Amino acid sequence: MKYFIRLSYNGSAFSGWQIQQNANSVQQELQTALSVLFKETIEVVGAGRTDTGVNAQNYIAHFNISSQITSVTNTIYKLNAILPKEIAVQDIFRVNDQAHARFDAKSRTYKYYIHTQKDPFCSNFSYFLPPDRLNFEKMNQAAKYFLGEKDFTSLEKLGGGNKTSICNVMEAYWEPLDAPDFKGATHFVFTVTANRFLRNMVRAMVGSLLMVGFGKKEPEWIPQMLEEKNRNAAGGSVPGNALFLVGIEYDNNIKL
Repeated sequence: MKYFIRLSYNGSAFSGWQIQQNANSVQQELQTALSVLFKETIEVVGAGRTDTGVNAQNYIAHFNISSQITSVTNTIYKLNAILPKEIAVQDIFRVNDQAHARFDAKSRTYKYYIHTQKDPFCSNFSYFLPPDRLNFEKMNQAAKYFLGEKDFTSLEKLGGGNKTSICNVMEAYWEPLDAPDFKGATHFVFTVTANRFLRNMVRAMVGSLLMVGFGKKEPEWIPQMLEEKNRNAAGGSVPGNALFLVGIEYDNNIKL
């Protein structure tokens, strides 16, 4: 029987979602916990990998077990008792046998947080930048150039190993979090949704937008940079601790 599992995790304790040799991963922790709980060897397939230090507020994976779960509430409670404090399961639900957490995902949404005023309560999950220097209006102009189906090779980490670098970006924009407009705000978030993402793509996307925000490049530089299909043409990669996977969308008929 196949189940989807919805979880969140603090990425600071892990080398990413995917199992790696000699490194702690979310996938390994979840597989181990499920295998202990159900007393059988369980393999977990995730909706995609997240890089080292990147967080997830809403991550989806699937697994198969030999018998039906009779109490989802008790299963979640017991599973969370086994898992480390950095991982929390929110839901488990039955899906059709053909459902796939990765290949059936229609879109994924990430958010990247920055702040320009020192804040001890968000420093672990937001990128601190100098105040009064970022032009968010120009950054939003630049972000529009990411929209649509494009080749994002310039934003992919070298050696990413993807068969294709074509992604369809559906939304990409900055907004203030603690004021009605950019001028009065000190906390900001970048939201981006696409059908798929390349390795390190969002962090390089934000790094490139910051170059526009600091006046080092004009918004029109973005399509030129993408056209070069060269990672060195783009901005640097921003820290992963401020990046969150916040949503994964599926068709409604996937759930039984």
